[in-house]
Amino acid sequence: MPPAGYTLPPRPPPVAPSGAPLAEFGERLLAFVIDAVILAAASLVVWIPAMIIWLSLFFGNFETAPDGSLVGEPDPVSLFLSFVAIFGVMFLLIVAIQYVYRVELMFRTGQTIGKRVMKLRVVPLDPTATLTRQTAAIRFLIGIAAGLVPFGNLVDGLWQLWDQPFRQCLHDKVARTVVVKA
Repeated sequence: MPPAGYTLPPRPPPVAPSGAPLAEFGERLLAFVIDAVILAAASLVVWIPAMIIWLSLFFGNFETAPDGSLVGEPDPVSLFLSFVAIFGVMFLLIVAIQYVYRVELMFRTGQTIGKRVMKLRVVPLDPTATLTRQTAAIRFLIGIAAGLVPFGNLVDGLWQLWDQPFRQCLHDKVARTVVVKA
């Protein structure tokens, strides 16, 4: 314990190897939420028309009786197979949208829209290196892989809370990047 009346000097804020101050957990979380809302909106723009088309194609083949009931029965196998086909195409399209958003934006500027709003930037851990498309793609793919493991995204995102000294998430550790204040 320090002697009475003595106060410890404030700790300097944690910094990246380049000297830039590291992003706080709350800033990164808010940037993630902003990006998630943008990607959800983009996904809905794709999903809603696809589901309307699927429903109109499937239920448009039935005739109705004068009392309003359907004539004939829907074929559950064709319903299921058409849904799986549309779901597969939509899944690939959504992954492509996320790739463009999370990798191409990150590669070009080091920021997604959420990071830009929060004034954060992704930089390589090595201060002499530049952010490459491959590094941004590794961050993206580790995020996808974490989503395949139960609670993987949660562990990935929370990892920065106990990581020292650079507050890296798991996708940052693998890609050798840090998130700094821009």
